[in-house]
Amino acid sequence: MRTLCEAVWTVERELDLLTWQIDEVRPWPIIRMRIFHELTRRSGLHGDPHPVRRTRADQARLVGKHLAGTVTRNPFLARGSFDSLVIPHPRKPGGVEIYTDSLRAALGSSALVLDSGINGTPLPDSHNLDFFTSAAGAVRSRKVHARCAEITAALEAATGVRVPIGSLIGREVPKHARLRAVYRALLRRRRIKTVYVVVAYFHQHLVGAARDLGIRVVELQHGVISPYHLGYSYPGRPDVADQPDELWCFGSYWTDVAELPAGMKASVVGSSFIAPLTSAELTAKDPRLVVFLSQGTTGPTLLGYAAALAAARPDLDVAFHLHPSERSTDYVVPVGVRLSAGNTLAVLKTATYQVGVSTTALFEGMVLGCRTAVAELPGHEYLAPAIARGDSVLVAGPEELAPALSTLPQASDPTTYYAPLRLPV
Repeated sequence: MRTLCEAVWTVERELDLLTWQIDEVRPWPIIRMRIFHELTRRSGLHGDPHPVRRTRADQARLVGKHLAGTVTRNPFLARGSFDSLVIPHPRKPGGVEIYTDSLRAALGSSALVLDSGINGTPLPDSHNLDFFTSAAGAVRSRKVHARCAEITAALEAATGVRVPIGSLIGREVPKHARLRAVYRALLRRRRIKTVYVVVAYFHQHLVGAARDLGIRVVELQHGVISPYHLGYSYPGRPDVADQPDELWCFGSYWTDVAELPAGMKASVVGSSFIAPLTSAELTAKDPRLVVFLSQGTTGPTLLGYAAALAAARPDLDVAFHLHPSERSTDYVVPVGVRLSAGNTLAVLKTATYQVGVSTTALFEGMVLGCRTAVAELPGHEYLAPAIARGDSVLVAGPEELAPALSTLPQASDPTTYYAPLRLPV
């Protein structure tokens, strides 16, 4: 993981990709995270991080929803006056979107909420531009840009992996330009003063539209930020096109764990969806329960750790907890391991131990008093700062987990990861 990131940074710097421009669009920040996903997938380090599975019937229904939404959920036609635009996260455990829930409540009717139904269920009374989003990506440019072959070759030389840069550019740059124009018209028409967005690195058309109009953009943290997260980490803090003005973080740990782009300010606003357990709740934890936190990228290999622990310690309750994007049919569960699904926080509240790789749930488990092991699998570098703080331990292989279990640490100050909520609105 670290090696791939360093290769990307080297190519980025040597080819001066942050200043590269195509038809008034700076394409590199748009495709940077997508390139990282391609590199990890094609190299075999990771699987698909959040796979979307649709049948042809699902796709047909989605087209119908898009068409209907141009009337029923069109933000250009929304009634009311709005000061803010809020873009929530598509993932909603139990029907609740936890990252903007408190913000939306604080803003009330002054916020126009755009919540896509493409990869999830939109919030009630929200609007979307799904028809325009799908239409913008339907037609790809066949124009061959001279630098694409150069970048493809440079990345392949540095990583041994060939990523089709030309294909990414042909798809993403025209889509960005079209959506940027649509969002610029929306922001101007609705007289929006502040944009709040989750996962800004996949909404750069919106961020760019706001930048065009001088509108403030705030990104809300949704997961792990690390020196090796290419959505955030820009060593040396260079100028980067189409980035938010502010990043609102769960706790102080996240504000300086990665070098953000120049001009992007990180601050702590806390979190409403998680808090440290009381003494009574900590005492009530199940001393036998070990939860393995799966994710699509490393789940199959992590299951090997769970199997080894179950074989070595049959006295333990070994639970393999599925990521929301996973299904029980994705795995053949070994003897001694049980599958777990549903509310992750509820499971972690009762667990004494947790094991994972790079998932945000590991930090949530630290807040909930779990003793933490990080499996040395691709992506474990995301937890390197927390390991260095002594809040978790890196376990090199499945056979090392059982003897390490009794010495796993608890986080010394979990509020550095998730502070109490204090929204500045």
